[in-house]
Amino acid sequence: MNVKLILYVLTTPLAIFALDSIKINNVFKVNRVFQARLLYLMVSMSLAYLFANFLYDFVINSQIVKF
Repeated sequence: MNVKLILYVLTTPLAIFALDSIKINNVFKVNRVFQARLLYLMVSMSLAYLFANFLYDFVINSQIVKF
């Protein structure tokens, strides 16, 4: 199984959990629930993608450089 896929699956709930701590209700217009949820989903997926790629690159590059 692809290692990046596993990292994506593991980091997505972490990103959603982290974004839960932000109160963003005041940013959106009234009765725009679908747009707010869609943006929340897109931001959480983007954050999970960036974090998973960072972890993967960090592990790969740390194996190349050995002190």
